[in-house]
Amino acid sequence: MPKPSRRFAVAVLCLTLGIGLATSTAIADVGEVGGDWTPVAPLPDKRTEVSVATDGQRIFLAGGFEQVGEDDTRAPRAVYAYDPAEDGWEALTELPAGVNHTGLEYLDGKLYVIAGFHENTFDPISCFRIYDIETDTWSSGPSVPTPRGALATAVVDGRIHVIGGMSHGREDVAAHEVYDPETSRWTRRAPLPTPRNHHRAATLDGRIVVLAGRDDTTFRLTTNEIYDPETDRWDQGAPVPTGRSGVAVAVLDGKIYLFGGETFEPRERTFDEAERYSLEEDRWERLPPMPTARHGLDAAAVGGAIYVISGGPDAGFAFSDVNERLIPEDAE
Repeated sequence: MPKPSRRFAVAVLCLTLGIGLATSTAIADVGEVGGDWTPVAPLPDKRTEVSVATDGQRIFLAGGFEQVGEDDTRAPRAVYAYDPAEDGWEALTELPAGVNHTGLEYLDGKLYVIAGFHENTFDPISCFRIYDIETDTWSSGPSVPTPRGALATAVVDGRIHVIGGMSHGREDVAAHEVYDPETSRWTRRAPLPTPRNHHRAATLDGRIVVLAGRDDTTFRLTTNEIYDPETDRWDQGAPVPTGRSGVAVAVLDGKIYLFGGETFEPRERTFDEAERYSLEEDRWERLPPMPTARHGLDAAAVGGAIYVISGGPDAGFAFSDVNERLIPEDAE
């Protein structure tokens, strides 16, 4: 299949995902907290629509798009590991096939690469690839039941939850499927109340919080939906203060942090917003903005700091190697 040009792919993405009215919600009860941003070692190449995961010591990055020439892109296969203690990157392995808008999770010494879009296209796949870090080997797990990209993933009690995303025909799906490594089987759980894509999920206090994203009416969802695995039920949380999609999330000291994003309505732009959510208080706070506004980024917390990595500084197909570290003023 021919690779889409940068200009063509942006146009297709805008038209097929739908452009609606802006829905950023103004919320009165939003606090503020300080923090310091610092640039650290950049990613070895410039990408967007990446995915990261952490084992608590290193941060792993895979997938996405990389610019080739002025008007073309590719899906790079290199998987990198970043060591915050050394402030350095290393090439860990290569993906068996390129993928973008994928899910990436770390669990018990393995990296799980979950669905996404195939190579340099927007064709959803159901591939489930497993990388054993110690043995440096890849294997294939059972296919994700619902092929999709631009999905959200989270781990609770040793199981991987795959939530929402975009399937064939650019359809937003509510599918919520769970993989159990002990049985190597998938099961279906209560569907996501708001089908969407380009959202993110985070695990806190045994629950999964799914934030922001886009659907066929807007690029700026403020939706906050919370899943309880024990009851298999979804509840609503306080809306995201700044609606956007293509965001990153991380968990630090009992709070969920939400970074960046993009919109095409009413104009193309990226976001430098950094906000955090207390599940216990059901309340949002704003932090100092990111030094570099971008979307298609991802984030992970290690050692009392959050590292916000890669992503496009402009809406659509734009790329960066940016790696910026946030230390909140009240970090433990």
